[in-house]
Amino acid sequence: GYSVNTIHGRMKLESRIEAESIFKNEKQVLVATEAAGEGINLQFCHLMINYDIPWNPNRLEQRMGRIHRYGQNKEVFIFNLVAADTREGRVINRLFEKLQEIKKALGSDKVFDVINEIIYGKNLSQLLYEAAASARDIEQIISEIDIKVDEEYISKVKASLGESLASRFIDYTRIKEMADKAREFKLIPEYTEAFFKKAFLLLEGKYRERKDGFLAIDRIPYELKIIAEEDSFRRKYGKLLNRYPKITFDKDIAFKNPDAEFISFDHPLFESILEYISRNFNSDLRNGTVFIDPSNKLNGYILIYEGEIRDGLGKTVGKKLFTIFTNNNEVKSVSPTILWDLAYGKTLGDTIDVKGLEGKVIGNVISLMENYKIEKHDERIKNAKIKEKYGIKSLEYLIVKLDGDIIRLFTRKENGELVDLPIRNKELQ
Repeated sequence: GYSVNTIHGRMKLESRIEAESIFKNEKQVLVATEAAGEGINLQFCHLMINYDIPWNPNRLEQRMGRIHRYGQNKEVFIFNLVAADTREGRVINRLFEKLQEIKKALGSDKVFDVINEIIYGKNLSQLLYEAAASARDIEQIISEIDIKVDEEYISKVKASLGESLASRFIDYTRIKEMADKAREFKLIPEYTEAFFKKAFLLLEGKYRERKDGFLAIDRIPYELKIIAEEDSFRRKYGKLLNRYPKITFDKDIAFKNPDAEFISFDHPLFESILEYISRNFNSDLRNGTVFIDPSNKLNGYILIYEGEIRDGLGKTVGKKLFTIFTNNNEVKSVSPTILWDLAYGKTLGDTIDVKGLEGKVIGNVISLMENYKIEKHDERIKNAKIKEKYGIKSLEYLIVKLDGDIIRLFTRKENGELVDLPIRNKELQ
């Protein structure tokens, strides 16, 4: 039979993320309730069976979005099981037939990403409720989604997709600057891999070089398991699995191979190794090491600090490395990437006065941290203003829309239709 894992509503988010990782690396099938509709990424999976179709189209969009998302490199197949002999089943069945018709005319399956946007003026959830409650004639309900798919309609769909799938308020210049900066400071995968291999062998761990270029780990060293079982570690990084059959340290390669596990910072395997090194070799780390500057421009000491900004709730707002160079004449801030331009040198026998050096540079570090704090504060204020501005607009739009829906329902009630339940639902919204 098939090996199976589960996700359900009684599981905390951390447990769901663990279940996602187990499904990716160890199991063949994931059986899940609506709890898997948000917060997990399943782009390594390309088959989905919806056994129970949600009446809210947004929930269905979220379900399909778990596998039909950025990073998916296979053709996605989604099977929706519908009880066609029920009133609501007939409506759902007709809806999917219509969506397929629109998809064919549009030439894109993005139609499934915004189901609720393409059936103009129709509340699909309400139609399904009315069908199930026998509040209206079933043929009348079906006729409401039996839209004529012509050129005019497809033009409207394209416009709707454009607005639903892209934000009109994105600062593209700012995004490009951030992307360029991220590329500049991106950790080189070869360095991450080299560190991992050395540290893993130090723990007497073993890895296999696969024929396809990936690594495989069949057993996790005991020392790492002990660290990974600590509550604080699990809450922060998730569960460490017993084996990883296919891993890579290159994010681009992981993106092209969704079945491969991307190992880097924040991954439980990598973080458990970092924690082990920190606990057992902290004194060596504080003694530092020696580098040679091939350009002969630097002759002094480099101190690296990790700065962290937290908000009033204790939540981390940002982290940043601050690198300070000092010699007998100056103290200045340099980029952490300066280490990439240096070569390893022989360790000297001289004892370094670390405390004396820290006293010399700490003022600069505090000043840099203050500037970073202001930067993160301004960033938060800007984001809050954007959310306030467009959040109010969205609420105003929803209020107007709900008022219109209620007026139309009262008109139908005056014509003799049984719509008391839909009216009550709208008023509660």
